[in-house]
Amino acid sequence: MTLSIETVKTHRPPRIIIYGTSGIGKSTFGAKAYKPVFIQTEDGLDAIDVPHFPLAKDHGDVMGYLRELATEEHDYHTLVIDSLDWFEKLLQAQVCAENNVKSIAEIPYGKGYEMALDLWRQYIGALNYLRNKKGMMIVQIAHAEIKRYENPETESYDRFQIKLHHKASAIMEEHADIVLFANHVVAVRKKQEGFKETTKAIGSGKRVLHTEERPAFKAKNRYGLPAEIPFSKDGSYWKELVQHIPFYKKGE
Repeated sequence: MTLSIETVKTHRPPRIIIYGTSGIGKSTFGAKAYKPVFIQTEDGLDAIDVPHFPLAKDHGDVMGYLRELATEEHDYHTLVIDSLDWFEKLLQAQVCAENNVKSIAEIPYGKGYEMALDLWRQYIGALNYLRNKKGMMIVQIAHAEIKRYENPETESYDRFQIKLHHKASAIMEEHADIVLFANHVVAVRKKQEGFKETTKAIGSGKRVLHTEERPAFKAKNRYGLPAEIPFSKDGSYWKELVQHIPFYKKGE
């Protein structure tokens, strides 16, 4: 019997999640990728001239658009989902409709969220098909929220994370090859005024993409990216990403 062992690396397109505060440039990040097409679950592309499907009004719309990309001939190389947290609203609405309830929380024993995970897995399967069979890079955009993190090794603290139900966030982060946290570069200045010390945050307007997890935020990558990449307005951060992602076509 011969063991079915492969030694040759297969460089498949990366699956990227980028999240951050509103207006920091997440949609622009997707628009500057190579030959992108957007599936919109929220209305926010008015200022960006980029190919996109009609605004998705329900879960079926999103899955239908993914099916079109899988079955029709096209020249798009990057799929951008904008955004994951608004898609979650559509996905949960689908669960509610199937169970004749107004809120997913009404389904006893947390079973509604388990049903939602089944739909998330179907969605992931569709993304994987586009990646593996159509050679498409996947970029998923999400908003950030601040949540209390219960660290068993230290006292609890606040940190930024993807604005999704914690079970959905876990499987989406596991599925992604890169999770980028986009944030402004902020300096803190302290000033003593008599007996009172005041703290003031000062921003330079610079932005950064974090690629590795820190206590203040979640992030990761499987490509050995620098811990921080300048999130410049000219889109040059893509050149930095290209250097470390074997699949990505050089010069595109």
